[in-house]
Amino acid sequence: MERAAAPTPAEALGAALSAEYAAIFAYGPIGVRLSGPAREAARQAEAAHRHRRDALMVQLSTGGGTVPPDRAGYALPFPVTDRASALRLAVEVEERTAAHWRAALAATTGADRDQALDALLDYAVRATRWRRTAGVTPLTVAFPGRPT
Repeated sequence: MERAAAPTPAEALGAALSAEYAAIFAYGPIGVRLSGPAREAARQAEAAHRHRRDALMVQLSTGGGTVPPDRAGYALPFPVTDRASALRLAVEVEERTAAHWRAALAATTGADRDQALDALLDYAVRATRWRRTAGVTPLTVAFPGRPT
């Protein structure tokens, strides 16, 4: 059985950018189902994803890489109908985005690797905060970004 070739740094960062697009989209339905401090946390999370998206778009375009296009919409993994489902989606969004940055971590070196590590840690911490807000245990996972 032949193994797939490891992604290049530009491909891994492009995949991370696509994950950022999807995360930003998901925070719309998440935010409208939350209130108070949880809604503010969703707003801050969306802003963080937008900031990373913007930085990656500049980095890839000025570095000669391909900037993957954003889509008009994304399919959510389940309906977001109340606070509980919004919190569940927030955890999943952060875990999925962390997984893309974990893959970028393996494919990059130097400043790109530092960037991937920062993103992975940021999203692992945010997923933990969402689990705490949702009352989900365990709060942490052994290997953030690794498929279960």
